[in-house]
Amino acid sequence: MELFRIKRDIPFMRHALILNAVSALTFVAAVFFLFYKGLHLSIEFTGGTVIEVTYTKPADLEGIRKSIEGLGYTDTQVQSFGTAQDVMIRLPARKDISSAQQSEKVMATLKAQDEAVKLQRVEFVGPQVGDELAHDGLTALAMVIAGIVIYLAVRFEWKFAVSAIIANLHDVVIILGFFAFFQWEFSLTVLAAVLAILGYSVNESVVIFDRVRETFRDRRYGKMDTADVMNHAITSTISRTIITHGSTQIMVMSMLMFGGPTLHYFALALTIGILFGIYSSVFVAAAVAMWLGVTREDLIKPVKEKDETDGAVV
Repeated sequence: MELFRIKRDIPFMRHALILNAVSALTFVAAVFFLFYKGLHLSIEFTGGTVIEVTYTKPADLEGIRKSIEGLGYTDTQVQSFGTAQDVMIRLPARKDISSAQQSEKVMATLKAQDEAVKLQRVEFVGPQVGDELAHDGLTALAMVIAGIVIYLAVRFEWKFAVSAIIANLHDVVIILGFFAFFQWEFSLTVLAAVLAILGYSVNESVVIFDRVRETFRDRRYGKMDTADVMNHAITSTISRTIITHGSTQIMVMSMLMFGGPTLHYFALALTIGILFGIYSSVFVAAAVAMWLGVTREDLIKPVKEKDETDGAVV
């Protein structure tokens, strides 16, 4: 399906060097902020108090959130679970107050709004659980990266695998750099968004690499050099890119605008990842593959000449 067809190839690779330099500077800046400021981790990683309450009628999540913020908490997570009457509240750990004292203050504030509210459960999540989650999250990220490298190396060629993983790491570090710079809360849902972007970004790279391989194998384009082949492959997939990424971005933007605080940072991470995923597939993955010297011979297996002595009768 194509919304439009571009007759002349757009010379993307003409500006690849400048845009790769911009990407490198952005990458370095993201790494700097990650080390200088660090990520603002949620209580799932740092530890805190989890309170479950239930109401006799659908709970007003925004009103609950504002009431708890009035107690001095800025990183509070308030969300429904199970039914609209059941609410889960996550509070960050504080050195000056115990978990029991936190729950007492919260319940006193909530009862001032609605006396029918009942406390279901209070649980303290220790930092050791957060360390385990961080370790498991990094392990999952490493396994995804390793799987992508192996898949691309088998399906295409090692130069494509290297360029694609550089592009994917570029996307991941940029997302983390945004969260470090603005000190947005990094939670398990954001980690899930980062892992989703890894697969999403590599899908775009695979589509372009597939078209690159087809172009190299097509005799009509036998006189094209590598840069022209990249330009042709990217131009011929633009319609698909606009349809796919446009549809996905509309859905993610709807979550960002109407999903509320629970989905806000999840949708924000996806938005940044999708935008940079398109950019990196074109100006990072394709460009790096070109710099690595991918050629027609890398993707076309040489035909073995038949030995005339085979099958001869002695």
